[in-house]
Amino acid sequence: MSGRRVRLGVLVSGSGSNLQALLDACAREDFPAEVACVVSNMPGAYALERACAAGVPAVVVDHKAHASKVEFEAALLEALRAAGVEWVCLAGFMRLLSADFLGRFTGKVLNVHPSLLPSFPGLHAQRQALERGVKVAGCTVHFVDAGTDTGPIIGQAAVPVLPDDDEKSLSARILVEEHRLYPLAVRLAVTGQVALDGMRTRVTAVATAGELSLRSPGAVK
Repeated sequence: MSGRRVRLGVLVSGSGSNLQALLDACAREDFPAEVACVVSNMPGAYALERACAAGVPAVVVDHKAHASKVEFEAALLEALRAAGVEWVCLAGFMRLLSADFLGRFTGKVLNVHPSLLPSFPGLHAQRQALERGVKVAGCTVHFVDAGTDTGPIIGQAAVPVLPDDDEKSLSARILVEEHRLYPLAVRLAVTGQVALDGMRTRVTAVATAGELSLRSPGAVK
């Protein structure tokens, strides 16, 4: 695509399959963003290998190596600033970010969560869904605030919960939709097609037919 691309910083803690979805999206010429750096709080995270394979700078900021959350987040900010990051995407990042950190990227921090929020926030969302016996599960991309998965929702994708599902099989089905939904939401957000209205978002883009199932119901005309 012509024009400058928005520079993303992706925070990771584990295998980084959603990082890979973003890397693959950014490899397309028509995608409006690029991954400028990947930062992991876990030294052995496989996501770091994904970044290196894609030729993206990868940095370790180990939370255990810092005496306080303030110092840890200061190191995170330094790594992101050094790479010229404009938007931050969480991809399996297992640390809560403070209001002070988020204030440095106001309205520009996104996360994908494996449930239809506000149901089942926090850890083991798929297990929570199975324990409650829901018939439909899914994933959500949302803006990040200082709460646990409480920020304004951009988009959601639903999957059925099958009678013989366990946590592993349900997680795998949801993950497929995460990989489709996250790049779409990033594209809409960084191009200014998602407007915040309190705790609600308004998506101004006209989705293609293939994207309609991934849009929040209220955004589909």
